[in-house]
Amino acid sequence: MKEAMFYEPAGARQVRCGLCRFRCLISDGARGICAVRENRGGTLYSLVYGKLCAEHVDPIEKKPLFHVMPGSKTYSIATAGCNFHCLHCQNYSISQVDRNGPVRGKVQTPQEIVQRAMDSDCRSISYTYTEPTIFYEFAYDTARRGREAGLKNIFVTNGYISREALAAIAPFLDAANIDLKGFSEGFYRDVVHARLSEVLDSIVEYRKQGIWLELTTLIIPGLNDSDAELQGIASFITANLGADTPWHVSQFYPTYKLTDRPRTPPATLRRARDIGRAAGLRYVYEGNVPGEGGENTYCPSCSSLLIKRYGYAIETARISSGACPDCGAAIAGVGI
Repeated sequence: MKEAMFYEPAGARQVRCGLCRFRCLISDGARGICAVRENRGGTLYSLVYGKLCAEHVDPIEKKPLFHVMPGSKTYSIATAGCNFHCLHCQNYSISQVDRNGPVRGKVQTPQEIVQRAMDSDCRSISYTYTEPTIFYEFAYDTARRGREAGLKNIFVTNGYISREALAAIAPFLDAANIDLKGFSEGFYRDVVHARLSEVLDSIVEYRKQGIWLELTTLIIPGLNDSDAELQGIASFITANLGADTPWHVSQFYPTYKLTDRPRTPPATLRRARDIGRAAGLRYVYEGNVPGEGGENTYCPSCSSLLIKRYGYAIETARISSGACPDCGAAIAGVGI
């Protein structure tokens, strides 16, 4: 165990956690909504520090990040637990934790993770698979050491971190992919068990901190696939983050507690792509449908094919020094 960051006493041996936007009031002996932060006698502890439940070398495109060092490898880590309880969670076996049971994982140190990343020829470390906010202390220590070693740091997140926690780790974060899961409070309440307004505020905070952003929306038939909802997301991105912010619209498949919905038709993804482009977004990508052509990067100025992808693999890459080789237009991103 490790004493948690971002909490304060709240009387009667209760504590108020300030790590994420739920700001749980936790009684002595109880855990927060994430089930991995526990109050013991008025001291809040992280139960997952260094306890990894997943550790892999991934293509950075898997995050998905298409405008951060394309074609590079990233060292991906996660601990158990999450502060969301999405009905369609793809990683529910590790994100949803028994609130009363032990939290298991293979114990690692930040130094070991950094060394393994470097030994694996990775250019970055990704905090992913579950929710990096809930293993914040370990992510923070690892990100600092990773930065010292010349590695980039990436959050793949639901966007519910508190402002103060984000501000503290922002100097060591280079990029984030945030799930903007829908664009109605009803969807977030019923399917995600969180608040849309808090996610939108967090996304804007990430941008204010200077962190490169790409957003992902998993499109679920009948729940968040209306033109109005998709137009709302596209307009929000354009107005608050800028037209160069990539938006990944991805295919849903039935899983966990949401098995009564069909896979997203590819035509729906194309409709979302067209809505995004009509709103002014320069980079809209279709995910989970390899071979359909929606994963490619085109120059927003002359429409030349710059990066041809199949799934997570890059088949052709033509960007030269961050610019289109045909017309010289700048292509937004990090190390692109």
